[in-house]
Amino acid sequence: MKARRNKKQIPSFRKLLKTSKVKLENKLKNKQFKQQSTLKKYRKEQRKLRQAVKDAVSKKPIPLEDPREKQPGKRIETEEEEEEEALPLDMMDEDDLQLMRDLGQRASFLTRDLSSSEPVHVKKRKHERIIEKYEKIPRTLQTAPEKELIHLLPIKDKSGIIPQTREKPVTDNNQDEEDEEEMELEEEIIEDPIRELTLEEHLIERRKKLQEKKMHIAALASAILSDPESNIKKLKELRSMLMEQDPDVAVTVRKLVIVSLMELFKDITPSYKIRPLTEAEKSTKIRKETQKLREFEEGLVSQYKFYLENLEQMIKDWKQRKLKKSNVVSLKAYKGLAEVAVKSLCELLVALSHFNFHNNIIVLIVPLMNDVSKSISEMCCEAVKKLFKQDKLGQASLGVIKVISGFVKGRNYEVRPEMLKTFLCLRIKEVEVKKDTEDINKPKKFMTFKEKRKTLSRMQRKWKKAEEKLERELLEAEASESTEKKLKLHTETLNIVFVTYFRILKKAQRSPLLPAVLEGLAKFAHLINVEFFDDLLVVLHTLIESGDLSYQESLHCVQTAFHILSGQGDVLNIDPMKFYTHLYKTLFKLHAGATNEGVEIVLQCLDVMLTKRRKQVSQQRALAFIKRLCTLALHVLPNSSIGILATNRILMHTFPKTDLLLDNESQGSGVFLPELDEPEYCNAQNTALWELHALRRHYHPIVQRFAAHLIAGAPSEGSEALKPELSRRSATELFETYSMAAMTFNPPVQSSSSKRKDEVLQGDAFLNEDLNQLIKRHCSEVATHLPLDFSRYSTTSLRRSPLF
Repeated sequence: MKARRNKKQIPSFRKLLKTSKVKLENKLKNKQFKQQSTLKKYRKEQRKLRQAVKDAVSKKPIPLEDPREKQPGKRIETEEEEEEEALPLDMMDEDDLQLMRDLGQRASFLTRDLSSSEPVHVKKRKHERIIEKYEKIPRTLQTAPEKELIHLLPIKDKSGIIPQTREKPVTDNNQDEEDEEEMELEEEIIEDPIRELTLEEHLIERRKKLQEKKMHIAALASAILSDPESNIKKLKELRSMLMEQDPDVAVTVRKLVIVSLMELFKDITPSYKIRPLTEAEKSTKIRKETQKLREFEEGLVSQYKFYLENLEQMIKDWKQRKLKKSNVVSLKAYKGLAEVAVKSLCELLVALSHFNFHNNIIVLIVPLMNDVSKSISEMCCEAVKKLFKQDKLGQASLGVIKVISGFVKGRNYEVRPEMLKTFLCLRIKEVEVKKDTEDINKPKKFMTFKEKRKTLSRMQRKWKKAEEKLERELLEAEASESTEKKLKLHTETLNIVFVTYFRILKKAQRSPLLPAVLEGLAKFAHLINVEFFDDLLVVLHTLIESGDLSYQESLHCVQTAFHILSGQGDVLNIDPMKFYTHLYKTLFKLHAGATNEGVEIVLQCLDVMLTKRRKQVSQQRALAFIKRLCTLALHVLPNSSIGILATNRILMHTFPKTDLLLDNESQGSGVFLPELDEPEYCNAQNTALWELHALRRHYHPIVQRFAAHLIAGAPSEGSEALKPELSRRSATELFETYSMAAMTFNPPVQSSSSKRKDEVLQGDAFLNEDLNQLIKRHCSEVATHLPLDFSRYSTTSLRRSPLF
């Protein structure tokens, strides 16, 4: 029968690969700790044994009789008795035998040599002299140990000097021995103390360690990229470096590993979602290639999951700000690690929107969009915007919208407005345009079997079947998602967006989220159900009249109302005169400073209100707006003036009869009332655009060009016509093109280089001719040294004075 092999063998290399580095280090520490504890127990037992031997030797044996009274004759008798003891018991007398038994019972412990290591019941050798050995044991008297005294300073009294002493504390010899042995053990274990490095040496050592770690990371990453299916287990080894314990390079190495793993997952992840295998699939026999692919997919999903958990833990550590027991990473380094982790999560959110655990990434990213740290909040918002822009199907966008809507509601609408501004990047409007074109050109439907049998012959049915099969294969090869599925996803997404918007309009009208809500409604207003139009317009007008909104928020309300009416609202019989009046009244409140706040929204509102609704706009209303816009162009920045004049040009083309404003003669009765807030009744037909002549002398060349163009009647041909780069652009595009946000003049000012150089007077040219001659005469005279007599000159001057 074969002996059973020992199960505790040395682990194979394959098993070591599966074991993480942290686990191996823990095993090594446990093994060392066990060896130390075993060695300590062994030393303790040896110490106790030595102490027992010392106690046994130091004890004084009680003699049976006084050794001083022994006579030499008796020693001879004892020798004879020893000789007789070696004889058999049959040959001994009964008296002698009884004597030996009595001696054995009373003094057996004295006949043993305590210094010997032999056991008690060993057979005694012949001619063994027990008494002589006993006599050789040294005798010590049982006396109390003398106490050592410490002499202290004496005390002086009336009676004299009194000496002072104190007993010296008794030290335990056993304790001293233990301390000595422990010190010896520590000296054996602890090696020589490490020499303290200077700052320069420490930096060089750190750079060396970091270079080694970088090479190791690069080697693992290149091996995984070269053959992902075979080297998928190296992902675990690379991920274990996220727990780097060397405090010198721990933070840098962890950051490098986070970014390396993120790039690896982006490269090796397949373009499909990996689902878990069923029990039936696991039990079936498969080929080696399929088994290898399954192992790769399982390992990839497992490591990806652990990687996401590590990133989540880093973010939690930064949020909680609790120092870990290992103390490898400081509290200051937590934010840097968390920023790298968030950046990796944002990259994975955009790049792997089709892969596993995408919803888990969304749940991590959405709360960080409202984070206190501005950099992290902007990073997450930009990632969500990028996801919305590139999501063609809408599945990932729907997941993000659901989480954002729930988060905003849970926080009672106290979140950053940037979270709701991400909704503006949704591609719902583009898909709806594609849907309309597909409704016009509907795809060809396949014929049923009954229709084929009625209309086609046998040969035609055969050809028809082959043709339909080919068309189906072509459709599958395109791998395009069905329009119905897209429409369903986008409809659900839009419903959640509008629910969020309407909740804020109803419950949080003074919230800072209101501008983002109004901007979103203005973009998606054409997709709102017609049933909600009346209620929504009432709400918007109530908000404007309340006076709680800022100027920019009220402009958003106007823009939203006209977006609603310009889409499906054309069929409704609604007069938005109150919105026209509000915009006309508040045009002069537009910010004319460096920020240009609201100008772009005003230009968009004018386009929707006047140009696109030209059939519903009267001539009086158009004249009033043109006049007020020309007045506004006088006191705003150049790019705003260009946008306003471009809008006036479009209005003059849209309403040809408005050219009467270029004439000085009045039209009809009444006087122009510029202070009246009603555009229909201000009599704008009785004024002229005198502002254009002032703008013609503007310092900006483009403003001058537009003013001259409008004075000429905005012709499309001739010398006063605009160049194509100005005429083909919209007002909003011109406003952005000539923006001065970069604090530079746009277009740049040309430097004036005059060929003629002016004569510059230098030196003597500034002086009078007589003065020049006097200076020359004094300079040519020879200087003579004369005694200075100030009194003489003072008397002469006094005599010459007319006062005396």
